[in-house]
Amino acid sequence: MALNVRLDIRQAQTLVMTPQLQQAIKLLQMNNLELSSFVEQEIERNPLLEVEEERPYSEETPSDAPEPVEDAPNLSEVDTVAGQDFAEESGTALDVDYDNTFNNDSPGDQVEAGMAAGGGEAFDSWGNGGSSDFSDPTGDLERTLAESKTLRDHLIQQINMELGDTVMRMVALHLLDHLDASGYMRADLDEIAETLGCDVDLIHRTLAQVQQFDPTGIFARDLGECLALQLREQNRLDPAIQALLDNLEMLARHDIPGLLRVCDVDQEDLADMIGEIRRLDPKPALSYSDEGLAQPVTPDILMRAGPGGDWIIELNPDTLPRVLVNNAYHATVSRQASDQDSKKYIAECFQTANWLVKALHQRATTILKVSSELVGQQDAFFSKGVGYLKPLILRDIAEAIEMHESTVSRVTSNKFIATPRGIYELKFFFTTAIASADGGEAHSSEAVRHRIKALIDEENPKKVLSDDKIVEHLRAEGIDIARRTVAKYREAMKIPSSVDRRRQKKMQLNGG
Repeated sequence: MALNVRLDIRQAQTLVMTPQLQQAIKLLQMNNLELSSFVEQEIERNPLLEVEEERPYSEETPSDAPEPVEDAPNLSEVDTVAGQDFAEESGTALDVDYDNTFNNDSPGDQVEAGMAAGGGEAFDSWGNGGSSDFSDPTGDLERTLAESKTLRDHLIQQINMELGDTVMRMVALHLLDHLDASGYMRADLDEIAETLGCDVDLIHRTLAQVQQFDPTGIFARDLGECLALQLREQNRLDPAIQALLDNLEMLARHDIPGLLRVCDVDQEDLADMIGEIRRLDPKPALSYSDEGLAQPVTPDILMRAGPGGDWIIELNPDTLPRVLVNNAYHATVSRQASDQDSKKYIAECFQTANWLVKALHQRATTILKVSSELVGQQDAFFSKGVGYLKPLILRDIAEAIEMHESTVSRVTSNKFIATPRGIYELKFFFTTAIASADGGEAHSSEAVRHRIKALIDEENPKKVLSDDKIVEHLRAEGIDIARRTVAKYREAMKIPSSVDRRRQKKMQLNGG
């Protein structure tokens, strides 16, 4: 067979994963604190970039500030993450699911799918059109974070593992934000219940659960309770030592005769009890880590009630950097550049600075768009309380704002919103749905769990509700749920079966 050479022209659509596009995806996933750290590094590298201090993010540009990128879109005109700006420069839109769409048609495509979730080249190598080496010279983002595990991380891990009910997890996280440096829970439980829109009994039950966490004594409301929690774990909390804990002020005054009387013990037993108390830790948070509790989560998004009863959503100006391109300085150094290397370096810096400003602008508008729709979908939760949490998935938000699900997922990952009911991760508001019995609107699985727990808490001790009875109550309220689902939710919340509950309540009624 003869071999010959010929020249063909073909037209085909391919996906080119440029370094700029990789970095845009990485910026979208960062929270504001991570973004601020990243921007500081870029300002050190690029002399044409500068950050405007003490001014919140807004649509308007101050007249006395360096001009931003000339073709940056207005805030109201940006409808997608990528928009036309990214498409013009990279030939590809950012609002696409890149996880499964790579090919090897060009050097820009030769990148693993994992890079779409956080990889990318440093800005200082973009000006020459990029390279085939997409490694991040600064290291993965995780490497920049502290490796030591804080007490807050330790407690959050226990909350996620031990509390099967999402409503209780939300309450526990709220309680966590009220711990002081010593590990004591100083907030008023009635005020927390009012803030979260739930029954105060739920707050008390959640507090009792988290008081069993490590380090022992955490979440205590006073010194006596802290010491009692530690003694209970050691199986040493008898009535005599409890009486001693109830009268710690007498111990502080060295009122030994009074303590002998109230504890009803002799001097030797009292000395032993005092010795036991002295071996306990009065500040459990400090014993875990030299740093104590980490600072509470800093929200990326702020939410407040508007004058007309609606919600106002804005990015947190305290953590969001406002980056500008110094066009005046660019014009000056461009005129003074004499050799080709200097001119090339200035051009690369200018191109990189312009792209960064666009990327940050579009990141901000995308986060606002997603969070605004999320708040709108969960309006009942913010207005009425945790029992009104609406079932929601990523597709619901994506379809409402005409974006891809992967974009919504990146926006809602590792970002927190400060609301009148507390600070929550955006991912918290996505829950599975349970169908309505009457064909109406579906119910959130978390709201159903909350209702099951409420029914059990309110049950008559002489008429304990079985799982079948709970199903009947829920269906009467318009919730179509199977008995095995009720049993699964009940077990996840660590609620005993009706037989065990009946036995426990019978013992309580008999004073056992």
